[in-house]
Amino acid sequence: MELNEIYAPIREDLARVKAELASIGDIDLPWLSGKWGYLVKGSGKGMRPTLTLLAGKFYNYDMAYLLPMAVSVELMHTSTLVHDDAIDNSEMRRGYPTVNSIWGDDVAILLGDYLFAKAAEYVADTQSPRAIKLFSQTLGIISSGEINQFFAAFNMEQTRDDYIKRISGKTASLFSLATESGALLSEAPQEAVSALKAYGYNLGIAFQIVDDILDFTSTEEELGKPIGSDLAQGTLTLPAMLILERYPEANPVRKYLETRDEEHLAPAIERARQEDIVNECYRVATDYCQQACRNLDTLPEGETRQIFRELADYVVRRKE
Repeated sequence: MELNEIYAPIREDLARVKAELASIGDIDLPWLSGKWGYLVKGSGKGMRPTLTLLAGKFYNYDMAYLLPMAVSVELMHTSTLVHDDAIDNSEMRRGYPTVNSIWGDDVAILLGDYLFAKAAEYVADTQSPRAIKLFSQTLGIISSGEINQFFAAFNMEQTRDDYIKRISGKTASLFSLATESGALLSEAPQEAVSALKAYGYNLGIAFQIVDDILDFTSTEEELGKPIGSDLAQGTLTLPAMLILERYPEANPVRKYLETRDEEHLAPAIERARQEDIVNECYRVATDYCQQACRNLDTLPEGETRQIFRELADYVVRRKE
């Protein structure tokens, strides 16, 4: 099943989320002019607000609460990307110039802060203390994860557990925020809230692993940014970790991280594209998707549960 089919049950409501996001640029940020649209588009395919809406489908589906939560989740995601690009000095994201490349790092940091604040304003509209607290906790997790990533750059002593912990803060925490908040706001029983939280967490881990695979195996045109950009910044992802594990003494990844000499970067990227490395990374991602789907077994049977299974399948099949 393709993504447009997966989104079908909430397509009209997802369009309302996108319209609300667009209105923020029109009303609050006129200096962004026509660039707000591609800033939001650059955040991806709307996976996170989709998870919020779909999680709400199991029980009391009420857009009065789910709409502001879905908007909040996407604003939080967008704000983290704006900050990431400034920190990494990235010039492109999904084929579009980054905010920092147009207006500089100062504006990018301030805009990211503004989007965080706007996300908090929307989550307050849910009138749910639990959702508001969850939002705050997730913001703290994301921030601490980014700090840890910064200080871990070029460190070859990291373990797989360190990697999973890092991407838990970077990606999985926002996925679980999306699913858990959707369950909370639809008045789901606690067992279902816990199941959807766990689904979102495991799906987020798988999603980030596939992102990290594509950072090496895709093309610059498909990614909209340079290949191997994480490794270039000294960030160890699963493909690079596997190379260090299998070839501990001499490999181009180690040489690049030790010397930071760009002559070793291209060979390191090429080594990470090896079939055995890629296949092992996909196996790990698939395991997390299977864990995500096992959490669905306690939820009501029907179309929504099947859609969540299809979404997990899509995550390990996607090419961008």
